[in-house]
This record gives sequence, structure tokens and C-alpha cells, in this order.
Amino acid sequence: MKGICPFCEEERILEHITTPEKIKVRGELIEVESQFLKCVSCGNTFDNPQSEFDPLVVAYREYRRRHGITQPEAIKQFRKRYGLTQGELSAILGWGISTLNRYENGSLQDDAHEKILRLAMKPENFLKLIEEAPSALSEDKYRRLIEELQKEEEESLSFERIIELHFGRYEPTESSGYKKLDLPRLFNAILFLCKEPGVMKTKLNKLLFYADFKHFKEYAVSITGARYAHIPFGPAPDNYDYYFAALKGSGELTVEEIPFPEYTGEKYVSHRKPDLSVFSESELKILASVKEYFNDFNASSITKFSHDEDGYKETSDGDIISYKYATKLKI
Repeated sequence: MKGICPFCEEERILEHITTPEKIKVRGELIEVESQFLKCVSCGNTFDNPQSEFDPLVVAYREYRRRHGITQPEAIKQFRKRYGLTQGELSAILGWGISTLNRYENGSLQDDAHEKILRLAMKPENFLKLIEEAPSALSEDKYRRLIEELQKEEEESLSFERIIELHFGRYEPTESSGYKKLDLPRLFNAILFLCKEPGVMKTKLNKLLFYADFKHFKEYAVSITGARYAHIPFGPAPDNYDYYFAALKGSGELTVEEIPFPEYTGEKYVSHRKPDLSVFSESELKILASVKEYFNDFNASSITKFSHDEDGYKETSDGDIISYKYATKLKI
């Protein structure tokens, strides 16, 4: 391409180049690929005045992803979900409108504001905030949101009771990879693994097992906190049908029946993009690597593969497989 070189002060042939650049974000170095123009004649590089690329924005996004901080589009989506203006949401949260505007446009929120956001995004907490700030909304909008959030809170509480009834509460021990059951991570891992064209249920259970156990093997903690049971078709999350039912009930996961000569299998396909911000960098790496490793395995071959794991061979039907076996994992 041709353009004006600020060093030559004349029109020259320019090349687009990228170069790694380390940007410090809150004491942590984040590497990004910065974009520049290079003059073929003089060899100097300079910023492209027409480019919207901002390395700081890229570094902030990566920092948020690594530390599970809410991304700008998620903040905006939360606000629009309830039909709120920036001024209304700011008043409910007790912030200045300029603060919310900055966060929605890419500024990195501080820890205190991030905690408020995370809490506010839960229906029961947002309901309390709105009840405490009735003047922030018109009477009609206030009434509508109260009714909507009360309904969401009832559904949320109902779901929590179902979780407690069917899964129980367990402390983070070796049987759960030293982590409490983390439903957001588990559900988003399922959605990630079930992206188009989908995955058979039997294979999905093994992918979850290998992701959690592989992460434990390398980082001494599981991703989801799920416990895995020894069942005839290989390791699977304990009470896995309830997890899948919750996602199917919300419409985030659909089931396609696939006919085989001797039986009909179930293929799960996700219909919502997973929220990858809930995962750490290491968790995303393991999820992606496990999915890639078993990409060409079908349900039968991955089942056979999992039957050769020590954690499966040394346990019996119905037993919970301890994460101690992760040290001998085959991948």
C-alpha cells in the first residue's frame, strides 16, 4: 500500500507489520501482537493513524480472561437484558455514569467494582439493589423489574434446591479435585465441548473426565469440582443426567437422536456460546487440548480408551474415582 511516511515526509510504499509487545497490567506482563506500518524506503516503523487497534485494549481483555474479570460486552449485555440505560444502572449500583461508561467501553474495572458487578448479576442480589433504589427508575420500570427479578429469583432458588437434593453438598477433597462443585464452570465446559457439530453423550462424559483429571495432573486442582463415577461406559460425572437436564431445560443444549444398528445414541449440541471468561488460562488450554486430542475418537473408541485408565481399572461400578489417579492419566 502507499501512504505518507512521517519520516520521509513523502508518499512511500508502506507494509503492515506485527511485532510482540509486552504491556504491564497491574504488575503483570501481557504479551500482545502490536500492529505498525513500515516504510519500505527508510525502514522506520510508525503507528497507523487510520487503525482502531489499541494494544492496551487487547492487553486488558487478556488480563480479564486470565483473572475471570467481567468483559465490557458482558456488562453491556447485563444492562440491556433488563432494558436499563447507563444512567439507571449507575444509580442502582451507586456509581457515577462516567464510571459505567468507561467500563462498557474497555477500561479495566477495579476490584471493588468487579465484586459489585458479580454480585449484582445474580437475580436475588439485583432485586435487593433495585428495591433499595426505587428513585433510580420510573414507576412502571421499577414495577416491571421487581416482578421479573422475583420470578428469576424463585427459579434460581428452585434450581439450587434441585442441585442440593440430587447432588448433595460436598467439601473440596481429593474426590472432587480439591474444589467445590462449580456449576458455571461445569455448564460452560459442557457448552464448549458441545459446540457445532455436537458430541455424543458418552463421549462428552469422557471429555469432561479427561479435562478435569488432566488439569489436576498438571495444576493439582480440577476445573469444575465435579466428582466422577465408575459406570459401564467409562468414567462420567456423578449424576451427570441432572447437569445435562438443567442445560436442556434452559434451551442451551439440545439433543439429537442418532440411530445405530443396535441402539439409538444421543448427540448434544450447544445453542449458546460458552462464557469463556469463567475459566483461567490454564483451564482453557486444557479444555481445548483435550477436545483436540480426542477429536477423531468416536463414543466407542474413547470408551475403550478410558477403560484402560488405572482410575477405572482399580474401581468398581458406582465408585467415585479419586483424582489421585490423575498422576497416571494416559494423556
